[in-house]
Amino acid sequence: MTRADWPGSRSYTGNQLRRIALPLGGIGTGTVSLGGRGNLRDWEVGNRPAKGFRPETAFFAVRTCDEDGTVVTRAAEGPLDLSEYEGAHGSAAQNHGLPRFRSAAFATSYPFGQVILHDPDVPVGVQVQGFNPLVPTDVAASSWPIAVLRLEVVNRTDRPLTVSVAGCLQNFIGRDGTNDVAAGNYNTAVDDAGLSGVLLRTNGVDASAESWGSLALAILAGQDVSRRTGWTDRTWGDSLLDFWDDFSADGQLDERESTSPTPIASVADTRVVAAGASEGFTFLLGWHFPNRRAWEKPDVVGNHYTTLYADAWDAVAKFAPELPELERRTLAFVRAFEGSDLPAAVKEAALFNLSTLRSQTVFRTPDGRFFGWEGCSDHVGSCFGSCTHVWNYEQATPYLFGEIARSLREVEFGHATDEQGLMSFRVGLPLAEAAQDWRVAAADGQLGCLVKLYRDWRLSGDDAMLAELWPAARRALEFCWIPGGWDADRDGVMEGCQHNTMDVEYYGPNPQMQSWYLAALRACEELARHAGEDELATECRRLFEYGSAWMDQNLFNGSYYRHEIRPPASADDVAPGLRERMGAADPTKPELQLGDGCLIDQLVGQALAHIAQLGHLHDPLLVATALRSILAHNGRTGFHDHFNNMRSYVLGDESAVLMCSYPRGNRPERPFPYFAEVMTGFEHILAVGLISEGLVDEGLEVISNIRARYDGERRNPFDEAECGHHYARAMASWGAVVALTGFDYDGRSGVMRFDPRYPSTNHFWSTGNAFGILTDTELQVREGTLHLTELHLPGRPPISFNRSSYGAGDTIGL
Repeated sequence: MTRADWPGSRSYTGNQLRRIALPLGGIGTGTVSLGGRGNLRDWEVGNRPAKGFRPETAFFAVRTCDEDGTVVTRAAEGPLDLSEYEGAHGSAAQNHGLPRFRSAAFATSYPFGQVILHDPDVPVGVQVQGFNPLVPTDVAASSWPIAVLRLEVVNRTDRPLTVSVAGCLQNFIGRDGTNDVAAGNYNTAVDDAGLSGVLLRTNGVDASAESWGSLALAILAGQDVSRRTGWTDRTWGDSLLDFWDDFSADGQLDERESTSPTPIASVADTRVVAAGASEGFTFLLGWHFPNRRAWEKPDVVGNHYTTLYADAWDAVAKFAPELPELERRTLAFVRAFEGSDLPAAVKEAALFNLSTLRSQTVFRTPDGRFFGWEGCSDHVGSCFGSCTHVWNYEQATPYLFGEIARSLREVEFGHATDEQGLMSFRVGLPLAEAAQDWRVAAADGQLGCLVKLYRDWRLSGDDAMLAELWPAARRALEFCWIPGGWDADRDGVMEGCQHNTMDVEYYGPNPQMQSWYLAALRACEELARHAGEDELATECRRLFEYGSAWMDQNLFNGSYYRHEIRPPASADDVAPGLRERMGAADPTKPELQLGDGCLIDQLVGQALAHIAQLGHLHDPLLVATALRSILAHNGRTGFHDHFNNMRSYVLGDESAVLMCSYPRGNRPERPFPYFAEVMTGFEHILAVGLISEGLVDEGLEVISNIRARYDGERRNPFDEAECGHHYARAMASWGAVVALTGFDYDGRSGVMRFDPRYPSTNHFWSTGNAFGILTDTELQVREGTLHLTELHLPGRPPISFNRSSYGAGDTIGL
């Protein structure tokens, strides 16, 4: 049984519950995760990742009392995994000693998670339902520092039951999984209209500490609320015993005195549930931790969300009256998306990877700007600076949160690009230091940003944004042509020292950088033409045509595109700002090269060019041949015999596509570092490329194989990792939605097009500023504002509209 009005497109049971951790939190706020059995895990609310961190006490409990006085009390959790049974002193699992439900299942359509608990010895069924609002186009609505945890209790008997539900949370302020400076913490009972609970604060933690802040635990619309601001101070585990005895006795909580530096707050509510009926107990968990550091520095840059609320209670108090509407809007989005005819694996990959936008991978500074790590290590961010070459791959923000995508472009061009045109591929903070901290340009990162600027301008129709950023974008393009640069001889071929997302420099023409260059030249041709700079547009076209022909003629070996290694005569021939310390020590004898390898994203620029409607960059026949060759040479079913000297993201009998293979031999003694690995972000962009070229079944198989590996038993379905958890590159998965629907939208002209590559009568569409659905008979706008003048559908003449602007709730007949 699941909540009737909550979608649950994917279900997990048994061992599949082991690694499930669904992040609950808003964009840029941090999260706490809902585990597969109903436990709360990975408390990452204190400005840093905190995998494995949990308060000593954090759980929900359910008590039932029959008419004859029979009492049953259980933790609202399913059984422990067998791997949690053993430890030096018995089980080390959280809440290991609490009686719990015998069986659990997990149903989800992100951001909704439902833990379904059942026990024949318990007269009620319980669903632990967790979510945080996610409303595409509305960043504010999707950025609450709140976890909504609703316990739906269903009376399975033919008689009324008195049911009490309690939530307990230790005041762990000062602890974040790495540091423990907790001291002088205290809890206060608070009541607002329709909201009762406890505010958790501190007098002993330094107010400048990352882990300084506040927490709130509240119940919404309680009927018979009781609470404790602390548990009694007893030894030998008797504090827990006292709580359990007190709660089990009558479902009410009696206050206790506590001198603990980390007191435990508890809130309970009691209701009578009629036979066969259900009651929802809605708890709100809020947080407020303002002291975010500047990447790996001690400077405090702060959080946008903490500027909106005085403390955690203020956040839950402001959220509570908005919950019904925010839940409705979130449901409308998920239903619209899940109700489309997209294949199930595509929907799962695209939707579940949106959880990265709520993880500690990303944050917003007080001015509202958006920044991201590449991913999250267990206790610190992984690879700082909104890294351009990693964030190039993600396609979620431009289509769902255009405001965020445009914020990234503003930082890249407005702050990280210097007067020469060098774009620091890792942006510094505070923002005044954006272009000074790193001073290294990544070829793929910089060129990809030009493609994304064109894409985001086209989607938004925002001429003011383009006018502001175009001068820096032009410098970023012309940087390619500086002496000792990537294309110093200005022939449309990338020959120079090219730092890239493999964390090394390639020397000489290679397909990965060249395809990015060609896509950037096409994008800048269009941008220059719009700016009235026809001479530059003509030059971009000249370089594109020559570079495209040269790549097809010289790098294609009959099966795929290869790398022609061309070392410089000396290190002095490499322009400043092009080398990073991780590459070859001697550029005249470079190791760590691609060489004759068949690379998984040798045509990454082509994939993104299709999404941005820039057309083919190469001979389409060669593109299709190269993509098929990647699958033939790099695709594997079973990794028992595979040697990998680096990180393993695929093992055993799993299926995946390798980063690189050397089917013709001639492997460099030291290839680029990740050649033997598998990483999902690269697989997703390969799938986008395959689908865009009409190789739909092949692309869908790549995506299905990825999601089969993230099955809950082996890996968390909400955490496609690479260099860290919740890796940004995996949001390339949204590109498959665009590619399969053949969706195109030009925000300048208001023209929308669909050219689906699979049988469908129900499409989900999104522009970053609006989203909705398209059927055979109508186009609906569910959120945002849409400028629409013309709609193009296969096999039908263009449909024109007299009214050009549409808003949420508008339905347009076709």
